[in-house]
Parts: sequence; structure tokens; C-alpha cells
Amino acid sequence: MLQRAELERLESAPVSTEALTLIRQEWEEASRRLEAERGDRRRYQQLVEQVELVGDELRRRVGQTFTLRELAAAYRDGESWARAALEARAPAPGWPRDLALVLAAAFHAYQRGAVDYAA
Repeated sequence: MLQRAELERLESAPVSTEALTLIRQEWEEASRRLEAERGDRRRYQQLVEQVELVGDELRRRVGQTFTLRELAAAYRDGESWARAALEARAPAPGWPRDLALVLAAAFHAYQRGAVDYAA
């Protein structure tokens, strides 16, 4: 769950409709790029494990009840905490190179739990 101060900060910086659309497009593109890696079984498995790890951390930070705008606001600061999580628990060779892909793919998957999610 988001800490109270963190939640208040996110709420004070609303995400516009246009920004939300662009962010969701970025997440969708990351998901496509992740799926394009299926041909390299080892690399794909590493990426999926990293996405799951970031998803677990996202669940702890955002919780189970959230809107797409709240999720997009959390995405703004996601790189720092995702980097720390991956560094601590999944230091596969070359992981920093894939951080942006893994982060966006994790948010893409997690958005389906938003109370206002519509495909």
C-alpha cells in the first residue's frame, strides 16, 4: 500500500487524460517488446521473472484498489524503486539495460486490476 504521504503527493500531481493515454501506450509497447523476446527462451524467462518481481513490488506500493491515474502517477517514480528491487533480488547479467522494458511491462500487466480499467 502507498504510504499516506506518498499517496497525498501522488494525488496532488494529477495525471491528465492525454498523459494517461501516452503512458498506457508506452506500457502496451513494452508488453509487445517483451512478447517479441519469446524466441530467446532464456532471455524471455529472465525478463518475465523480472516483470513478476517488479509486479510484486508494485502490489506492495499501490495495493489492490487503485485507479489508472493513480497507477500512472506511481509510474513516474517507478524507476528508482524498481531498480532497487531488481538490484537486490534479480541481478541477472545486463538487467539495467532492460529496466525500462521490465518496468513498463509490469505496469501494463498490473493495470488490469484498476477499478476503472477498460481494455
